[in-house]
Amino acid sequence: MFLNSYKKNQAIDMTLKELKPIQALNKAFLKLKPNRTEIEGFKAHLITLLDRINDTESEEFHKNLVSDFLKDTYYKQNHFINTKGRNDLVIHNGPNANTSVGVIIEAKKTTNKAEMISANKLNAKALQELVLYYLRERIIHKNIEIKHLIATNINEWFIFDATLFDRLFAQNKNLVKQFTEFEAGRLADTKTDFFYQQIAEPFIGNITTEIEFTYFNIQDFQESLRNADKADDNALIALFKLLSPEHLLKLPFANDSNSLDKRFYSELLHIIGLTETKESGKKLIERNKATERHTGTILEDAIIQLDSLDKLNRLEKPSLYGNTKNEQLFSVALELSITWINRILFLKLLEGQLISYHKGDKSYLFLNSSCIKEYDDLNTLFFQVLAKRQSDRNEDVKTKFSKIPYLNSSLFEPTNLEHNTIFVSNLKDNKTIPIFGQTVLKDEQGKKLSGNLNALEYLFAFLNAYDFSSEGSAAIQEDNKTLINASVLGLIFEKINGYKDGSFFTPGFITMYMCRETIRKAVIQKFSHHFPDLTISDTKDIYNLIPHKISRKEANEIVNSLKICDPAVGSGHFLVSALNEIIALKKRPENFARPRRKIIAPLRNRSGK
Repeated sequence: MFLNSYKKNQAIDMTLKELKPIQALNKAFLKLKPNRTEIEGFKAHLITLLDRINDTESEEFHKNLVSDFLKDTYYKQNHFINTKGRNDLVIHNGPNANTSVGVIIEAKKTTNKAEMISANKLNAKALQELVLYYLRERIIHKNIEIKHLIATNINEWFIFDATLFDRLFAQNKNLVKQFTEFEAGRLADTKTDFFYQQIAEPFIGNITTEIEFTYFNIQDFQESLRNADKADDNALIALFKLLSPEHLLKLPFANDSNSLDKRFYSELLHIIGLTETKESGKKLIERNKATERHTGTILEDAIIQLDSLDKLNRLEKPSLYGNTKNEQLFSVALELSITWINRILFLKLLEGQLISYHKGDKSYLFLNSSCIKEYDDLNTLFFQVLAKRQSDRNEDVKTKFSKIPYLNSSLFEPTNLEHNTIFVSNLKDNKTIPIFGQTVLKDEQGKKLSGNLNALEYLFAFLNAYDFSSEGSAAIQEDNKTLINASVLGLIFEKINGYKDGSFFTPGFITMYMCRETIRKAVIQKFSHHFPDLTISDTKDIYNLIPHKISRKEANEIVNSLKICDPAVGSGHFLVSALNEIIALKKRPENFARPRRKIIAPLRNRSGK
């Protein structure tokens, strides 16, 4: 009776935080559209999983069903799934059993309600088993690469972030000591049930801090899963993403700014006429070898026009571009090519956002061979359309480009180098280049295209094979295009623009860390300087002093007085991280007054809320 009363009291003390799949996902990952093929495969494998449930079969039978579902849907190619020791299932971080364990799974049969955890009874055998398996991986095998732990009976899924297990269990010295003694056989019993009942159960029962987990029941998705209406498939997106390696193994994803789409990058270099090489540990972008050059590429075409029109003599100091004529031709042509490509990639993002904003209206497409048939048209787009207000545009472009906005940007002003040498309109329209061996372009039968294409036509077809408008909407990408967003393009911009010295794009997790550390220290110093009589050692102290000893107005003025300078300002990635950190500092409205307009503007939706 005492034990039952004890358990009841502990259940009341334990704070549970249940997340829905959509709440548990990385917000950037949530924005990424899955393609139709992926969703159809997910649905087929999930239906197979549910239809194979057999209550008369063993737990081993159902464990294999879970394994087959995960392999067939996501993991077969790159991540090994099997048992490990007494663990029901584990997902490895690599393709074989020699790689570290990334996910630990405890699988129960659907009728085993006594051992399965529930939202009302977290302290059940399934959780106790996960604790034991986690401690074995973490303490004995020294594995610090565990990402998630899962308890499931096929219908119900409970997913725990490994950081929670590390904080609650692996960092508790008393529990680790008991576990170590148990594993060494120095306690009253060596059976695992002894660990579950005598060590894990009372320890979990004594937890009074918050336990966060993600929960879903597949039965809740039956209607969407088996409905022929494709519009209902949107309800499955979060579930599809939750069980993916990008979430469970915390892998980079397509619109993650830390991840370069190598396929896009390689074919883009091919169209320009460049290749990436390694020299002294640095990745450098160079002109193709003489035997692999094609006069139709943007770079080679530019070199020919510069040479034939004798444009190097128009430069005040050609020696700044190299010691020899060939070096100067290459350097000038490369700088021009990068300028043109930067403009085009920026416009592709603009086009994608216009279509997205206007709910898929294809009349806003303008970067294609139908609208821009030759390099002269591209030149017109740069300088007679984007660089001029609509009221100031020539009559002949007003109709053709009526839906393209004016961009008050120096990107669409002629550069000094263009004035002194050539514009994109000087390139030859009739030249072709061979299609890249690993091209993304396919014919109507789905086979990779081969042969030659006009350079400008190739560039537009290549860009149109990717999705530049998916970010910001949780829907399905029906034409199965790969996402290329602003963050990924930022990485590509800086790789191409940093060709001379091998500079590289700083990943988001680094800029976020640098901004968090420097800006928070700067804020603490400013508050300490303004209020020397108050004890301020971290941001928590500041929050606790507002508004009682520091007014909201004063607090906002101090934070708003920060000045941040990024002299390199390539893609603006660093400054965006700085802005995000300032927003994070002001995330507690009960402390800070309404931030200034420039701070909250990026967070507004289209309705202005």
